[in-house]
Amino acid sequence: MARRLPPPLERTAVPDGELAYDPEFLSAEIADRLLARLTTEIAWDQHVLQWFGRGRPSPRLSAWYGNATARYSYSGLTLEPRPWLAPLATLRRKVQAAAGARFNAVLANLYRDGNDSMGWHADDEPELGTSPVIASVSLGAPRRFRLRHVGPPDLALAFDLTHGSLLVMAGELQHHWRHTVPKTTRSIGPRLNLTFRRILPPRELARDSGR
Repeated sequence: MARRLPPPLERTAVPDGELAYDPEFLSAEIADRLLARLTTEIAWDQHVLQWFGRGRPSPRLSAWYGNATARYSYSGLTLEPRPWLAPLATLRRKVQAAAGARFNAVLANLYRDGNDSMGWHADDEPELGTSPVIASVSLGAPRRFRLRHVGPPDLALAFDLTHGSLLVMAGELQHHWRHTVPKTTRSIGPRLNLTFRRILPPRELARDSGR
């Protein structure tokens, strides 16, 4: 059964999924402090991603933090989690309360300028389960976030993810939608994005896939 978002979050009506966005999830003071601290404390990597059998440097910097067993694989990578940083652990508790879900890992992405991006994809890796809840906190320069349905070509959404905002995707969204953070020619500063996830242990994953 797909997880449903709790009532306090402002939802956007979308077919085949649930989407909620809070542009003022964090105060400007807290968001500023987190951005300054995490930009320097996170151990950033530029991973090599596999695209059609060829390795290419990721168009952004990334890092994976979480519980010791929360290994994550995507685009030809298998990431071993680094231990939680104190500010990430504190933020996780706040995000869990808002999203009504529990998370055991976070993927951090640093978009250094408008040339850094995220291609079209869905967060549908097997270890996330059949209908994952993905909670995304944005810090820094606003970036355009686009979604498109895999069915009707004219079914699409686009809005800016602002400093201190929270976006939550749930229900069947990852089955039916793809999302992206495209490049921009505008002169903009860095953006730090934190997507909280739950990596299912093998036993729970087997139960989930058998639904």
